[in-house]
Amino acid sequence: MANRLFRKKSVDQILSDAEKGGSGLAKILGVRDLISLGIAAIVGAGIFSTIGLASYNGGPAVSLLFVFVAFACVFTALSYAQFASTVPVSGSAYTYAYVTFGELFAWIIGWALVLEYAVSNMVVAISWSQYFVSMLDGFGISVPRWMTMAPGYAIEAHQKFLEVGLDKLEGIDKIALQAYETAPRIAGIPIILDIPAGLITVLVTWLVYIGIKESRKASNIMVIIKIGIILAVILGGIFFVKPENWTPFAPNGMAGVMSGVAAVFFAFIGFDSISTTAEECKNPQRDLPKAMIYCLLICAVLYVAITLVLTGMVNYKELNVKDPLAYVFSYVGFDHMAGIISVTSVIAITSALLVFQLAQPRIWMTMSRDGLLWKNFSKIHPKYKTPSFATIVTGIVVAIPALFFKMDFFVDLTSVGTFFAFILVCCGVLYMDHTGISKKSKFKVPYINGKYIVGLGFFIGLFLTYKYGGESLDEWMSMGSTAILLHKSLLIIFWLVWAVMSVLSFKYNFSLLPVTGVLINLYLMSELGASNWIIFIAWLLIGLVIYFAYGYKHSKLRNVEAGE
Repeated sequence: MANRLFRKKSVDQILSDAEKGGSGLAKILGVRDLISLGIAAIVGAGIFSTIGLASYNGGPAVSLLFVFVAFACVFTALSYAQFASTVPVSGSAYTYAYVTFGELFAWIIGWALVLEYAVSNMVVAISWSQYFVSMLDGFGISVPRWMTMAPGYAIEAHQKFLEVGLDKLEGIDKIALQAYETAPRIAGIPIILDIPAGLITVLVTWLVYIGIKESRKASNIMVIIKIGIILAVILGGIFFVKPENWTPFAPNGMAGVMSGVAAVFFAFIGFDSISTTAEECKNPQRDLPKAMIYCLLICAVLYVAITLVLTGMVNYKELNVKDPLAYVFSYVGFDHMAGIISVTSVIAITSALLVFQLAQPRIWMTMSRDGLLWKNFSKIHPKYKTPSFATIVTGIVVAIPALFFKMDFFVDLTSVGTFFAFILVCCGVLYMDHTGISKKSKFKVPYINGKYIVGLGFFIGLFLTYKYGGESLDEWMSMGSTAILLHKSLLIIFWLVWAVMSVLSFKYNFSLLPVTGVLINLYLMSELGASNWIIFIAWLLIGLVIYFAYGYKHSKLRNVEAGE
């Protein structure tokens, strides 16, 4: 059974299956279209929403966190680029895992990608709703508050009101309380839901359903608008920057900066989503690697610049808001600019929603093509040339939770699934190099021999931790074994993996860049809360139940090997 669980597909076999099963997709995307889709995915809810919370926790130093995370993503992007040039099909990390680690890992990655694409789109939809309602308010159009938010916000505000009274509530809590008090009730239960989040998901799903050409045009237009407004914020905001707002640079220390890992990393999620459009590219082996690297570098520069401008315009303590870009201009009295940002941010966030909604059905399509999901998921619409059934299911899966769940619940959970996929992709490149599959790659991660460097870095890391990490070591000493297992287990795993990588690098001359990608992503994972990992593990267990109930029996690779 173990052999069957870890059976692998060859590159030639995957390309052959894609040619037979995916010939209905329209090949129209060039490198500019791919860069546009990548920017559309990356520059979305992260820069328009979660960047505020990260700046509030970390202060101006959060700009360095953006540099660090971008640095981490570059290593991963190079690994994705090599895979995309080797296996130019729509499965993204799912397909890459099938080539390198076998079917069970491929399924696990495919299931984790549901968190990256579908669940992150719930965040994007909720963020879109917040900006849309804010925009309507600016035009004097008031939507009943019980129709514009998740019930959790309203219930929490009501509980807070009972505990501290109305005078102690902040503005956002008062709005949530209004939703609770004015909501219609059924059997005494208030009916509160985020209707705009559900509606925009339905509309974007319809656009993705009717064709990649229409999606491309819409994405390109929205990207031009969003880049224009971000540049306007940067260039216009420079004149309002007060250098004293950058002092202290890291008011809450490294702990405060690193607390924004999930929010900052969420802002970069998306560069890999363009790999799901491989079968709709004119020349995927040439264009996908270029597009991934270009869009990541462009967005990293924009993020760092805009973070420095935001924290320079107002004190970091003022940035714990859901619409930070519009807020800072209102704060300095430039209401006209704030209004423009509110309108254009609605368009900008829509483009991110579109790309993620484009990516998820193509993952399911590829899994279905391999027999691991039901056949309907791989059906291509005869007129629109899109995976029709998978697109509709994606719309339902995103729209319904977006109506009822809070945004912050999804942000960390999305990051867990993405880190997991990124690490396996980096490991996959090491496997391809070791087994010789990389000879078929038209793009390769630049090779730097890590034979001695990885191990040397391990000992330097231990020395620096011992010399300068006294507070952290004291904290460990004061914790019981249960607390260490619950809160520090990932950090222990990080050091163990680094030790193992040091030995393997010395033995097999591993390439330094993929190893660095593995270690950085694993370290960032260790900064996420234990509760997110518990939910993620539960999610994987559900996925494994589905795999053994259906996928294991219907796997086309298993049936071919069995002669069925």
